[in-house]
Amino acid sequence: MATEPSTREAKLIQYLNEAYGKEKELETALKAHISMTTRDAYKKRLREHLKETQQQAKGLERRIKQLGGKAEQIDLPGPDVASDAAAKAVSAANKAVSLAKGPLHMIRGTGEAEKLLKNAKTELWNEFEEIGNYMAIEELATALYDRDTAKLAKEFRRQEERMASFLQKLIPQLAKQVAREEVPARERKPAAATSSSSSSSRSGTATRRRSTTAASKPAAPRRASSNGSGSRAAASSRAKPAASSSRARSTNSRTSSSRAKKS
Repeated sequence: MATEPSTREAKLIQYLNEAYGKEKELETALKAHISMTTRDAYKKRLREHLKETQQQAKGLERRIKQLGGKAEQIDLPGPDVASDAAAKAVSAANKAVSLAKGPLHMIRGTGEAEKLLKNAKTELWNEFEEIGNYMAIEELATALYDRDTAKLAKEFRRQEERMASFLQKLIPQLAKQVAREEVPARERKPAAATSSSSSSSRSGTATRRRSTTAASKPAAPRRASSNGSGSRAAASSRAKPAASSSRARSTNSRTSSSRAKKS
């Protein structure tokens, strides 16, 4: 007779089952997204992550069994004989939802770029949910001294973080592509912004013209300052004739004196 899981093990199984259900759900969505994707790098990364997702589901299933539980796509707290029928019903419903999501993603958006953008947004949302799942499992397992479960959750969390990082770089590229494909070039900038830009351009042109005109005019002669070097130069020029006149009078005086002596 199988031993019932302890309270500790049942709590770990609960969280592992939640993560397991999410991984199984995403397998279907990723397959649909791969079939829609035309970007080679994006398609390649989705295929790689699909393999990671499938391996994660298998790893979670193994760990759940090791803890004495059964892997199910449910949000119920681990295996329970009393809730077995309910678990099967919920599991079947979740599988149906997963299968339905794939085809629905095929009809998203009006153009190819928009479909890819919506898919990438959904994928990023799912990645962060999975990161939260594995972060919780890792900390719970650490608190309950379950090294194997903590190690498993840490490994899977890092895989999800790498995928999330890829999507965070991809989404801006897809958004810009949607703008180019879905909105005519003449309508991408609001009229007010266009008018403001034109006004700024005209103002700049006028300023440059004024600067050019000012630069082409000859420089006006500088007037001598009444208090500066001009005053000193003027005073000097006035002093020179006076000095010359004085020297001339002195010479004439000496000449007259000399003539008087001779006579």
